[in-house]
Amino acid sequence: MPTHTDLTGRVALVTGASRGIGRAIALALAEAGASVAVNYRERAADALSVVTDIQAMGRRSVAVGADVSDGAAVTDMVARVTAELGPVDVLVNNAGIAIIRGIDDLTEEAFDTTIAVNLKSAFLCTKAVLPHMRAQQWGRIVNISSGAARGAGGVGLHYNASKAGMEGLTRGYAARLVKEGVTVNAIAPSLIETDMVRSRLASSPARIPMGRFGTSEEVAQAALMAIGNGYMTGQTIQLNGGMSFL
Repeated sequence: MPTHTDLTGRVALVTGASRGIGRAIALALAEAGASVAVNYRERAADALSVVTDIQAMGRRSVAVGADVSDGAAVTDMVARVTAELGPVDVLVNNAGIAIIRGIDDLTEEAFDTTIAVNLKSAFLCTKAVLPHMRAQQWGRIVNISSGAARGAGGVGLHYNASKAGMEGLTRGYAARLVKEGVTVNAIAPSLIETDMVRSRLASSPARIPMGRFGTSEEVAQAALMAIGNGYMTGQTIQLNGGMSFL
């Protein structure tokens, strides 16, 4: 029985893939054989760099700029990916925003923006790709959550709510698609060594029992595992270096 994830002939879409965790997942999917659409909102040059790296592996790739919190933009994005690479078989909902706010300075605008980018986007993108997945009776959806879905975190309660909602969305879709060949799982990383963590959330990994930050590549490994396992659905995989075991 094969122990690696083979995505030869599959088309994957990764949102927020111009850097960090999204970039690592996009590259890992390409290494597994997939053609990869690299979504971005503002960092076009970074997204094109990811595309170049994927094409260097001999895979097909395209950078697709779109605000995934906007329904019309998502519809256009998926149509372009379908035209250039083919229908989407694998979706990774990674796009997210972390507006650091305390209880007293959290505004309605910041709350709404966070929910739209972190949670509504996953609904919109899933809705757009599901018809093809259901028609072929095969699809893989991975949602990038956070340890903040269960813990206090360092961003704010709006971020907590968006990530808890992401895990609820994961379970809801999984329960309703389980008989149609589509699996839906989530990954909840905590303190991964990204620009945001190093500069704003945690300058030191001192409180991590493993003694170090996690890496984007380790999150990508978990994503490939979730995609490759056809029996697992509705689950949240935690990557936190031993900080919690919930």
